[in-house]
Amino acid sequence: MCKRWKYVLAGGLAGIANGLFGGGGGSVLVPLLTRICGMEQRRAFATSVAVILPMCALSVVIYLLRGGLDIAAAWPYLVGGTVGGWLGGRLFRGVQVDWLRRGFGLLLIFGGVRCLL
Repeated sequence: MCKRWKYVLAGGLAGIANGLFGGGGGSVLVPLLTRICGMEQRRAFATSVAVILPMCALSVVIYLLRGGLDIAAAWPYLVGGTVGGWLGGRLFRGVQVDWLRRGFGLLLIFGGVRCLL
């Protein structure tokens, strides 16, 4: 079992990433929970999803207060993200952990290449 301070550290690093980049805290949290805390992969995915909402809600408030949020532009993504999140949650148990890991890795590689280019 992971010591509490490791969870706090993992959450803090995910929060920093989320605040700096406007998202991505969950993608940082999964590797931290599996490697540092020794959490099983499927549980780490589910835990990161549970942590994303409060982190993103806080980031939204900060960006809104600082005038950096375009709600009209965000609305279609919110609708699509809600539907996609619901569908992904329904499919989550049926997908093998190896495929989840591969998909997550490809998503990170894709995001990293896009950031570099």
